[in-house]
Amino acid sequence: MVTAFSVAGRSFAATDADVVVVGAGAAGIAAAQTLRAAGRKPIVLEARGRIGGRAFTDASLGATYDAGAMFIHWAERNPWVQIARDLGVETASEPQGGGFRVFTDGRPMADADRRRRRDAFNQIDRRLETVDLTGRDMSIAELLGDLGPDSAPVAASGLLLSIGEESSRISARDYQRLWAGDDLVVPSGYGNLVTRSAAGLDIRLNQTVEAIRWDGSGVTVATPSGDIRANACILTVPVGVLKSGAIRFTPDLPTATRDALAGLHMGALTKIALKVEGDRFGLTPGASLLETGAPERMMNFDMYPDGKDIVIGYCGGDYARKISEAGPEEARAHVVDLLAKMVGAEFRKTVKAVSFPAWWTDPFARGSYSVCDPGHEKAREALAQPIGGRLLIAGEATAGGGAMTVGGATLAGRAAAATLARLKA
Repeated sequence: MVTAFSVAGRSFAATDADVVVVGAGAAGIAAAQTLRAAGRKPIVLEARGRIGGRAFTDASLGATYDAGAMFIHWAERNPWVQIARDLGVETASEPQGGGFRVFTDGRPMADADRRRRRDAFNQIDRRLETVDLTGRDMSIAELLGDLGPDSAPVAASGLLLSIGEESSRISARDYQRLWAGDDLVVPSGYGNLVTRSAAGLDIRLNQTVEAIRWDGSGVTVATPSGDIRANACILTVPVGVLKSGAIRFTPDLPTATRDALAGLHMGALTKIALKVEGDRFGLTPGASLLETGAPERMMNFDMYPDGKDIVIGYCGGDYARKISEAGPEEARAHVVDLLAKMVGAEFRKTVKAVSFPAWWTDPFARGSYSVCDPGHEKAREALAQPIGGRLLIAGEATAGGGAMTVGGATLAGRAAAATLARLKA
C-alpha cells in the first residue's frame, strides 16, 4: 500500500527531511521513485485527499470513467506501457466505438457538410507539415487564417477537444513538436493505475503547500500542519497553480522562471459525466455524437462507453470555462438539453446524476494541462531550469514534446530527480 498520512487538523514541529516533492500526480510520483532508487529519502506532499492529480478515475456514478487523463499517448515510447506491464495492469487499443454522428443544433448534419468539415479539420496537419516556422512562431489561428472566415473556425474547432484551447492562444511551434504515435487505454482506469504505481512512497495527503523559502542552504516548505525543512524541493504542481499565487516564494522566483510561466497558461479540456438508466434509444455502446452548431461551442458525447450506464460530454476552450464556472447543476441542465435535441426528449428521464470534476475551477489544477502562448515556445525548457541549485519545477508543462500527457509528466519528474542528484553529487 501507499504510505499516506492525512494530518490536517493537528500540528507538528518543523521536520528535517532530505527532499520534499510537492504534488502526488504522475510527475511527483516519478520524481520520488527516482530519488528513492538513488538512495534519497523523499517526502511527497499532496494537497488533495487522494493520489494521482489530473489522472483520476472517478467512481462517483457507480460506473467508473477517467475524469482526467484517459490515453497512454505515443505508446511506443510512453513509460506507462512498461509500468502497467510491471504491475500486471491490462492496457488495450483505443476502442473502435459504436459509430460517429454529427449534429447541427440537434439535427443530423448532411453528408456533404460532414465531408467539408472533415477536410477543414485536416488543414492543421497539412499546414504544419509545410509551413516554415524557423523565422518566427505564430498561433494556429494565424496558420489557418487564409482559409477564410467560414472554414478557419471549423478547422480550428477540433483543437477544443484535443488541446482544450482557442486556436489564437496556441503556439504553432509548440504544437508542431508534440509527439505522436499509437494510443492505448487502461480498461481499469488510468487514474487507478497512476495511484497504484505510487505504492511504498511516503505520501502525505491533505497537505496544501502555502509557501516555499529557498534563500538559505536548503528549503523550508510551509503547510497548515507545520514547516518542513529539506535539502531540496521538486515542485510538480500545475502551471495554473503556480500562476495563481497560491504558493508564496521567498525570495521571489527568478525573472527567467517568471518569464517562462508568463509564456504558458492552462487549457480547459472538460468532461461532464451523466449517470443514465433505461432506454438507450437504439444507440450502440461507444457511439459518438458531436454537436457542432457553432464551432466555438462544440461538444462531443461518448454514449454508454464499454456498455456502462454513463454518458460523457467533452468540450474545451472558453465554452468549457463558462460551463465550469456555472457549476455542476447548470452544466447538467445544459448537456441534457443538448442530448434531448439529438436523441429525443425522452432522454431526460434516463438521467439520474451528474459528475463534474471541472479542472478549470479546481484550486489544485486551475485547468486541464499547459498550453504554450504563441511566441513563447521556449517556455517549457526555461521552466525546467534549476533554481538556486535546490529547487526544481517539473511536470507535463516541462516535458517538451511529451507535454500535456501523463507520460510526459512522468519523464519530466524522472529528469528533475536526476538533475537534482547531479546538483547534489
